[in-house]
Amino acid sequence: MTQQMDQSTVRPPHTRTWRLRLDIFEENDDATTAHAVLDTGDNVLDSRATARRNPHDPPAPEIGDEYAAGRALLEMGRRLLGEATTDTAANASR
Repeated sequence: MTQQMDQSTVRPPHTRTWRLRLDIFEENDDATTAHAVLDTGDNVLDSRATARRNPHDPPAPEIGDEYAAGRALLEMGRRLLGEATTDTAANASR
């Protein structure tokens, strides 16, 4: 026997848009900094990271951009998981 759901009980999917801004600053030929800002609509998180060129490597700004941006996004992920852990604990104590 199959059960049919009443159409009035079906909820539409929950959809949200979060905005991520990633600014990359080449401080000089040897250092690049990335600043990430995540706006969830309920909260704003930010992270910053720097990449430094090995003095023995030739300049390649795009590599510094990738390292700095990747590190900033990894830090953003850690912060986001920390927020989720805090929110989970608060939700469980209700």
